[in-house]
Amino acid sequence: MQSHEVDYKIIGHDIQLVEIELDPQETVIAEAGAMLYMREGIEFETKMGDGSNPDQGFMGKLISMGSRALTGESLFMTHFTNRGFGKSTVAFAAPYPGTIVPIDLNIFGGQLIVQKAGFLCAALGTKISVHFNKKIGSGLFGGEGFILQKLQGDGLAFIHAGGTLIEHELKNETIRVDTGCVVAFDPNIDFSIETAGGLKSMLFGGEGIFLTTLRGTGKVWLQSMPFSKLVQAIMPGSPESKRGKGSILGNFID
Repeated sequence: MQSHEVDYKIIGHDIQLVEIELDPQETVIAEAGAMLYMREGIEFETKMGDGSNPDQGFMGKLISMGSRALTGESLFMTHFTNRGFGKSTVAFAAPYPGTIVPIDLNIFGGQLIVQKAGFLCAALGTKISVHFNKKIGSGLFGGEGFILQKLQGDGLAFIHAGGTLIEHELKNETIRVDTGCVVAFDPNIDFSIETAGGLKSMLFGGEGIFLTTLRGTGKVWLQSMPFSKLVQAIMPGSPESKRGKGSILGNFID
């Protein structure tokens, strides 16, 4: 299914929102609870699945819901459609302070790998599915977990980065990143988890035992303040601050 063509503008600086302009009968899909406001003519409906395959049967939608449950996201998605006769707008806010990033999926060969909490909204026609990391070590020890999300389509998608957004264009290069700080990356990039260094560095360096390693040629988006670090700063020692530090699903709790 070809994605709907939507216009948008990003509003704000440290705590951003995206306002999307829809022509009549255009639709944008979003995570449950992401909507901030909508103008006259916009109607919304909660549905099973992302609507990228309108011919998908009930079992297909059920499987899609199950895969979203594995990523920790809502089982349903909200579809916002302009049912009026002129242009209208709907706005979506990020779940915590940070940056909203517009991505044209066409530029990346029609797909992008995103951390499980990174997706915010997208034009109808975008497929959101589970991406299983092939390297088990990345699942056992990586902040992004064994399960990531794959965005597929030919239109616009919007992802959220906590804190400051950092973009890197790798050219057959390697970058090592604090686990949990990877937002998204080109499918051509190899994602793995490696030890942070020698035993002394791992135990006393303060950078943790493992680092995320990204290798290859393509684009990488990083965030300076993942949700776990934000919670740790506000509520030291809370269970939520320990999430995303080492389980197969990225949800380890001591």
